[in-house]
Amino acid sequence: MDCRVVVEAAVPVYDVETVDEAIRIAISKTGEMLNPDLKYVEISMGARTSPGGEEFPPAFIAADEALVALELEMTVFNVEQEEHASRIARKEIGQRLENIPLKVLSVDRVDHESVETDGEGGTRTETGASDPDETLVDFDDLVDGR
Repeated sequence: MDCRVVVEAAVPVYDVETVDEAIRIAISKTGEMLNPDLKYVEISMGARTSPGGEEFPPAFIAADEALVALELEMTVFNVEQEEHASRIARKEIGQRLENIPLKVLSVDRVDHESVETDGEGGTRTETGASDPDETLVDFDDLVDGR
């Protein structure tokens, strides 16, 4: 099974005056930390709400410093459980975003065929097989030439 995992990150930004400036810098900073290893992670603004449901901007600024909520999305392939997918995403993203708090917001199954770019203008298609044994060739079959 393949899963789409959304992780929230709290990114600190320094010497900013506006929320828009803080968001732009946080997205740029996060992209630099993730690239080139995790260039397939999508970065977007996070959503913040009060306990009463009131929406807030994704950045909080105090004394020219900001804490920006970002959402990082990635697809984790060939996992058996959603919990396993969330652990993999947290580990992969967390290794590159040192000292940045992360929280898994959602894990959704991707059971249909998905198309992704291969980084060179082309596309590659990934299909999620329900049984991993269907996609693997037995070693003895390769040796015997069947």
